[in-house]
Amino acid sequence: MPKLKFPIPAVFQSLSRFRHRKQVVRQDIFIGELLKRRGLITDDQLEKALETQREILMQDGRMVRLGMVICQLGYTTEEKIVKAINDEYKINVSTLSDNIHQQVIEKHGTFFDHLPYPRIPIWFQLSVATTFIVVLTILTLSMVVLNQQKARLYEQTVRMGTVSLNYFANNARIPLLEDNVLGLNTLIREATKVEGLRYALIVDTQGVIKAHTNVDRIGRVYQPPRITGSKQKKGEVVYYAYQGISGEHLLDLGRDIKFKGKFLGQVHVGVSLDFIKQLIEKERISVILITVVVVLVGLVIAVMFGFRFSRPINQLVQATQQIARGNYRYKVPLKRKDELGNLAAAFNRMSEELWKNAMAQKSFGKYLGSEIMAMILADPEKTWLKGSRNEASVLFIDVRQFTPIAANQPPEQVVEWLNQFLEAVTAVIIEYGGYVDKFIGDAVLAVFGVPIFRKDHAQRAVRCAVALQKELGRQKHGRNPLMGSAGISIHTGDVVAGNIGSADKMEYTVIGDTVNIASRLNSLAGPGKVVISKAVKKRLPPGIEVVSLGRHNVKGKADPIEVYEIVC
Repeated sequence: MPKLKFPIPAVFQSLSRFRHRKQVVRQDIFIGELLKRRGLITDDQLEKALETQREILMQDGRMVRLGMVICQLGYTTEEKIVKAINDEYKINVSTLSDNIHQQVIEKHGTFFDHLPYPRIPIWFQLSVATTFIVVLTILTLSMVVLNQQKARLYEQTVRMGTVSLNYFANNARIPLLEDNVLGLNTLIREATKVEGLRYALIVDTQGVIKAHTNVDRIGRVYQPPRITGSKQKKGEVVYYAYQGISGEHLLDLGRDIKFKGKFLGQVHVGVSLDFIKQLIEKERISVILITVVVVLVGLVIAVMFGFRFSRPINQLVQATQQIARGNYRYKVPLKRKDELGNLAAAFNRMSEELWKNAMAQKSFGKYLGSEIMAMILADPEKTWLKGSRNEASVLFIDVRQFTPIAANQPPEQVVEWLNQFLEAVTAVIIEYGGYVDKFIGDAVLAVFGVPIFRKDHAQRAVRCAVALQKELGRQKHGRNPLMGSAGISIHTGDVVAGNIGSADKMEYTVIGDTVNIASRLNSLAGPGKVVISKAVKKRLPPGIEVVSLGRHNVKGKADPIEVYEIVC
């Protein structure tokens, strides 16, 4: 049966494997075995859940947690799985969507588990990458070049030795026939003048040394050096490399001496190979020095370019953080003629557009209301904007005797008083969840229940009216005479809510008989009073007292309407 590791997101799991080779958080206990041990699922159910999990991964590329798969298959509930995990790991998980692995790490993790993931700056990454590429390139090239140079030097050594060998072979025939030892040694002594030639010798048909650069060996039987490799032959020349007694590496070249097809003896020369090694070592030191210089220059350039790229990115990150805080006027002070410059310019244009949209939303929201504005931005095509029937409570507030109050005052003073009045009214309406539909001169039309439906819309409207009269009564002792002169009326019923207007100008509002009745009832509300209809009285919240004002005829209604006044 396949095992399922502790359920964490796939990406986090791969990072965890990289960062934590040995975890001490009970990684040997898998969630499937945990649920089986607690009797929440069976073996067959676990197999089915694992198979379903693999199918989802294969088809959609999504790594769904095993617990969620088990819940979807109906084997147990999420609450039971969460309880089992909490009991097992002594943590506090609310749902399977929580970061369970992180909570386990925090509860049972080691010191190294709590260390943050290292942040590697760009300049350091570029430096490491540059160093690696430079070193790898130079080492590869130097290996190839030095090997080729070594091969060419070896071939040159073979050619040099062959030339000397042929010279001795051609000039040793007559002295060898005449057994002229003096002549042969005179010929051999010329070999000491050739650079790199360590020895030369001539042997007769019996293998006796007749001439040698070391006169002590003349007359001895020639003993070929011991070789570890294989001999090579080029024409009449046979050569091989070996290490001498002194430790020097030598190349021995030999060939037969013949005269008219008759074998007379052999000639051997020894050429040093250590000079090749010395030359290669010198070249290798030069390569290392060049590599160090190039790496240092590359590091300087990489660090410079790293800072050149990291600073703009840090500026963009800082700008993003400022935008996230709502500072849409923040600009990226970056002027470059490259892609980062284009990105900074695009970012600045984006922030400018966000600022314009924020200002438009803030300003436009004052006309529409924050709730309507939020709903329009969330779904501009929603059907509720096109008109729908809803049950709502309509609150109408109007200033009594406004005309006489305003008649003897300058227009600027009247506007100031009116704005103070409307600001106080609006704040209370919004506090109780109402929507300010419109301002009609010194009157305000507010709605509870649309555009966001609330079941207790009537109770909210009544509480709002009581709070309004208390707030206005508290402020009437000031210099604003409008505060204590407002009458409020409320009616509950069906309204049609939606966008009303033309293609050029529209407003979200409510219409219908309920709105008309609320407006008509307002004439019955004296200053500081709140009147309601019978429909509202039926839904009054506890603790609200009312007195009956009797039945009254209102414009547009054939039958009288029973009206009540709230005792504020």
